[in-house]
Amino acid sequence: MSSSLRRGALAAALALSIAPLAACGAGNNAQTHEVRPDNAATTVGDIQVQNAVILTQQAGSGPASVSARIFNNGNADQTLQSLKVGDTLTAALAGPAGAKTVTVPSHGSVLLGGAGNASATLPTSTEAIKDGDFQRVALTFSATGEVAINANVLPAAGYYEKFGATPAPAAAPSAKTTPKATGTPQDGGAPSPTGTGTTPGAGTPSPKKS
Repeated sequence: MSSSLRRGALAAALALSIAPLAACGAGNNAQTHEVRPDNAATTVGDIQVQNAVILTQQAGSGPASVSARIFNNGNADQTLQSLKVGDTLTAALAGPAGAKTVTVPSHGSVLLGGAGNASATLPTSTEAIKDGDFQRVALTFSATGEVAINANVLPAAGYYEKFGATPAPAAAPSAKTTPKATGTPQDGGAPSPTGTGTTPGAGTPSPKKS
């Protein structure tokens, strides 16, 4: 076989080997489209939850919390009624600026975590949840019902520091009472003398009668 024929055969073989690889990256069912990062986002009905994470404080410094952005794509407001982590932990919910409920407005969103935002604080620290784990977070809404998502457990440090739970302020020390002074004469009077005196005339010889 001449060198030109050999080169032609080699080029045809290379073309046939490349064709299946190119086909894998084409079309809606391409394998590359099946690989998606686990960014803790989900949508159920009108509710969409994004960037959900569980943030822990340093050991002994404060409680853990859940941070997430919640979108409401519906035409009516919805209330976040409860938030559970795992099977046993229920978060204490608070609305923005200390409100007692968390309402997600229609065609709006609410951020959990951070100063002035709504909060979901867990009644525990790192004993039950450990950094690096994934925990199931179940959010229950007034109309949509339960929306579940697997969230990563991360320390509230660096970028996430401003979204973590705020540690409770330390209790103020109790006022100390000043003990009363003792031994002070009452009414400004001087203490009465305690020495023994002589009875007038006692021990004085009687005058002799003349």
